[in-house]
Parts: sequence; structure tokens; C-alpha cells
Amino acid sequence: MLARIVASRDLMLALIIVAMCLLIATRFPQFIAPGNLIAIAADSSVLIILVMGQLCVILTRCIDLSVASNLALTGMLIGMLNTAQPDIPVPVLALLASLFGLMLGAFNGALVWLLGLPAIVVTLGTLAIYRGMIYVVSGGAWVNAHEMSPAFLGAIRQEVFGVPVLLWVGVAVVAIVAFILRRTAIGRAFYTVGGNPTAAVYAGLNVGRTQFVAFCISGALAGLAGYLWVARYAVAYVEIARGFEFDVVAACVIGGISIMGGIGTVTGALLGALFLGVVKNALPVIGISPFWQLALSGFVIILAVVINARSARSRGRQILPTQREAAP
Repeated sequence: MLARIVASRDLMLALIIVAMCLLIATRFPQFIAPGNLIAIAADSSVLIILVMGQLCVILTRCIDLSVASNLALTGMLIGMLNTAQPDIPVPVLALLASLFGLMLGAFNGALVWLLGLPAIVVTLGTLAIYRGMIYVVSGGAWVNAHEMSPAFLGAIRQEVFGVPVLLWVGVAVVAIVAFILRRTAIGRAFYTVGGNPTAAVYAGLNVGRTQFVAFCISGALAGLAGYLWVARYAVAYVEIARGFEFDVVAACVIGGISIMGGIGTVTGALLGALFLGVVKNALPVIGISPFWQLALSGFVIILAVVINARSARSRGRQILPTQREAAP
């Protein structure tokens, strides 16, 4: 039984999260109260949404470092649009945010596909471009809560069956991405392209186009997250979500998604995001400065990469007996 738990990375990570919560509860019992756990999950919803998009990209042997800048630029534009046109329905604003984010993601994907540029270089460049565009469109000004409409701020705070709409949005995104990866041709193509690009070509798949679709999905989810972030924190400014791409990549690696592509699950990515969400909320509770979160996340990333590398290391096909086996 113990060997089966250790072999199942997702199950082991889930048990670690539960153990963390129980350990913190020994000092602060209210930490595991249902209301607080729901609040932690809701607080992690934006990260979960971004992680689902990053999962699709990493599966294709790429990476999207511009997701936080995409979120920030889209959030600023949607905040400014709501200020100028407060009568636009919230669902329309959320859709516009997703479409604009998709455009930014498509720009990344087009550079990778059509020009054959490395994804890490492309998205590192667009990270700076999108962040700079926020200052251009806003002039460095903030969009504050009193300028936003009550519907814009209140939509995601409403509760359905005692659960905030923000968390329901995260659940819906997880379900949609799970369906795409498990039940659609493009989802299977993500795994094929990431696992063996050469074999994917022989199978008739267009590697660049598949990566382009993954970037579009990541961009659309980052755009949606832009509205959710601004509505949740009731402010839009140049520096929002700066460095948040680090948390997104960290959650993916912790969740067992291979940075070499082709390996990863929605469950693992979700657990990786929840792990960081619990850590982020637990540090202040146990009296540790939140600034230690970055160092802790870095340590966990290195540990997760080591575990991933060791678990992915295959022995290969043995044709001749080893010296020990050949000895009488």
C-alpha cells in the first residue's frame, strides 16, 4: 500500500497538502474550517486558471513566461473599459478579456510557429512588451475601486451553494481543460508533440500549429484571469501580478508536469497550484514572513525537478547481462 502511494505522485502530493493543513491546524484549528478552506481555494483560483493554460503549453515542449503580463494588460484594459462604459454586462467583459488574451497568446504562438523562435525567448520578450503596453495605455494611472461599477466588482463575489463564483469559474476551467486533453484530438496532439516531435510529424501532426493552439488556450485563460484579478482586488495598475509567472511555472513543476514536454496531468497541475495556495496562506498564520514564500517555492521547484528527472529516467532495453548477472 505504501509503495503504491509513493508511486502515485498525485496521491502523494495530495497527502502532503492534507498533512500540511492538519499540521497547521494543531496550532490554529480554524485553518481547516470549511469556510477557510473554501476561501483558500477561491484565493488560488486565478493561479489554477493560469496553470491550466501553462499545462497545455508545457506539454508541447514550450513555455509561456508572458502569462502574468498578459493578465496585467488585459486586466487594465478591461478595468478602463468598465470605467468608461459601466453598462456593459460582466459576461461580455469576461468574454472580451478572454478574446484579447487569446490575441496576445496567438501572437506568441505565431512567432514560435511561423518564425521557429524558441518559446522561452519569445515569451520573455513579450513579457516585457505587454508590461510596457500597460503604461502606454494607462499613462501610469491606476483604476481604483470607486471607478469600477458594482456589478464588475461584485459578480465574482456572489455565492452559489455557499461557494464564491470565482471558485466555480476555476472549477469550470479545470473541467474544460481536462475534457480537451482527454477527449479531443488536439489534446492528444499536445502529448504526442511534446513526447516525440519527430514521431508526431510522421503521424501527420503539424508541430508548430499544435504549439500555436496551446499558446492560444494559455492566452485566453490569462485574459480571463485578468478580469478576475482586477475584480477580486478592485484595482488595476502597471505592477499587478508582476512575477506571478514564477508561481505558475512552479505549480506546474510541483504538480509533476515535465518541462521536457509530453508528461503531465490536470490533476497534478491542480494539486501543484493548491500546494502553493496552502503555503501562501499558511506562512502568515504560523508567523513566517511571506517573503520566505519565494525562497520556499524555489527550493520546492528544484526538489520537484530532481524527482521528475529521477522518475523519468528509464533503464532502457537490456540485451546483454550485466557483469553481476553473468557471474556464476
